[in-house]
Amino acid sequence: MLKKLSQKQKYIIVAATAIWGVIFIGSGITMTFMDTPVTETKTELKITQKRVANMKSNEIRLKNMEQEINQPLSVNIKDYLENVDDIDENIINKLQLDTSMVNVNQAGDYTYTVKYNKKTFNGTFTIKEKPLPDMVLTLKNLDLEVGTALSTDIQTYITEALTDEVKQNIKLNLTNVNTAQAGNYQYTVTYNGRLYTGTITIFEPQKPNTSTDQNDTDQNQDENEKHKNENTEEK
Repeated sequence: MLKKLSQKQKYIIVAATAIWGVIFIGSGITMTFMDTPVTETKTELKITQKRVANMKSNEIRLKNMEQEINQPLSVNIKDYLENVDDIDENIINKLQLDTSMVNVNQAGDYTYTVKYNKKTFNGTFTIKEKPLPDMVLTLKNLDLEVGTALSTDIQTYITEALTDEVKQNIKLNLTNVNTAQAGNYQYTVTYNGRLYTGTITIFEPQKPNTSTDQNDTDQNQDENEKHKNENTEEK
């Protein structure tokens, strides 16, 4: 069939075939090239998501601090941050902590501050009493003579042996006891939220029996006189 074609027609067919070949090859290369960016886009997307997940908010949120009385305060700023892991280390290093308003020697609620650039953040610091030993006290009922001075030693009024810590936290109330007048009086002791009541009896000292003493004296004198008379008669 090609033999019947003129030379010009043959050139046209060959050229057309070559062009179609170039088109087909170009299409394959184009498809391959188009596939490649899709993969790169997915990779870039994963990297971007990872970066977003690792981004820190750098929002400063303070803790409500609490500790027992007479304990030193921490000077580590990280101990006061509620979201320390969400704040960049460079920012943490620039934070300024101020606990000068917190009195560690007295129970109560205080304010501490953290400054960053020109902003001031306020936090609450609670100093609480140290828990006392939990014990039940037994009060003594005392008998004292009129005019006897009342002891200020708390151990005088309580049966159990007391440590210095417990003694320091006991409140003794003797205001209702009148040592100048005989009678029964109540006193109170308060410890760890409990109130205890005891009794002190003030009594008059016993007076000597003068009549009996006089009889004894007279009897002794009579016996002495009798012995003298007996000795005289013998002579």
